[in-house]
Amino acid sequence: MKATRSTTLAAFLALLTSTAPLLHAAPDAPAPKVQLALLLDTSGSMEGLIHQARAQLWKIVNEFNTAKRNGLTPEVEVALFEYGNDSLSADQHWVRQITPLTRDLDEVSRRLFALSTNGGSEYCGAVIREAAQSLTWSAEAAVYKTIFIAGNEPFTQGPVSSVESCKSALAKGITVNTIHCGSSQDGINGGWQQGAMLAEGSYLCIDQDKAIAHVPCPQDAEIAKLGIDINKTYCGYGALREEKAANQVAQDANAASAAPSAPVTRALTKAYANYDNSKWDLVDAVTKDKVDPTTLKKTDLPEELRALNEADLKAHIAKLAAERTAVQEKIRVLSQAREAFLAAQAKVPTGPDSLDTAIAKTIRAQAAKAGFEWK
Repeated sequence: MKATRSTTLAAFLALLTSTAPLLHAAPDAPAPKVQLALLLDTSGSMEGLIHQARAQLWKIVNEFNTAKRNGLTPEVEVALFEYGNDSLSADQHWVRQITPLTRDLDEVSRRLFALSTNGGSEYCGAVIREAAQSLTWSAEAAVYKTIFIAGNEPFTQGPVSSVESCKSALAKGITVNTIHCGSSQDGINGGWQQGAMLAEGSYLCIDQDKAIAHVPCPQDAEIAKLGIDINKTYCGYGALREEKAANQVAQDANAASAAPSAPVTRALTKAYANYDNSKWDLVDAVTKDKVDPTTLKKTDLPEELRALNEADLKAHIAKLAAERTAVQEKIRVLSQAREAFLAAQAKVPTGPDSLDTAIAKTIRAQAAKAGFEWK
């Protein structure tokens, strides 16, 4: 029997007002981890690739919404690099880390939308080496660690050996998947297939200028609306609370501008645990045992909460948590109906993949080898 909203709220209140300092007991085992680095060519011809990445970030992350390993939901970390842009440093081989491995997906989105293309000397070996060496990759063998590098110039260009970079990445347990923006044969001739083979990855080809497919669904408008409404359940804390809340709204707007499907897939991301804002949102922080709200300084709280006593503060957080759970459930139910609608409308795709489909078809097969399962 499904719990009603009132009983959900009562459960949260009971937990928060108990003698336990936090909302949930710590899990017996740490959550499994997925670490995914996107290496994007931002030379002059790659505007289409960047547009696809902006529109499809949420869909890529959503591949892990229902994944489990040993019954636990994985925590997904995403890193972002650009390479081949003449505005970057020649001393760094025109390579730049945009974000480290992070769970702050709104920040990844913000940085994606700030990218611009310019000229280009595209050195795949250099950017793969930098990603493999500079990111904080887990030492655990069971973690799914992967690089997806996308571009269109020969894979072997530049002073850093792409062969050695791929081998070094694999030695750290990092799979390297290569995405050639162009024909399969050109990619093979340019070394993209060899790079993937050296690092036990997949060789993929996409049309970076392909229009992003969208089939209008009856559920789209309501899902997108709920994706905005859920923001009302966030309660900031700490020095960055206002900045992060503003960025959440800004990335809603960016998704809406990127493609018709992007607000829908972003809303679905918000309905699952991988949309984690525990570093600035009290609901996530308390639910995930990161913060005891009663130990925070008054100045770390929004002004309207500073006069609340401990019990009332906990009750306020519990109320927001229950409201968020209710909205998330609505999004998930509507998304299931949307998937059924899309399946009924499905046609056999033709032509090269776009970025999201190329990555999605690879992720599940590789993550399964690390023990991940899907419903």
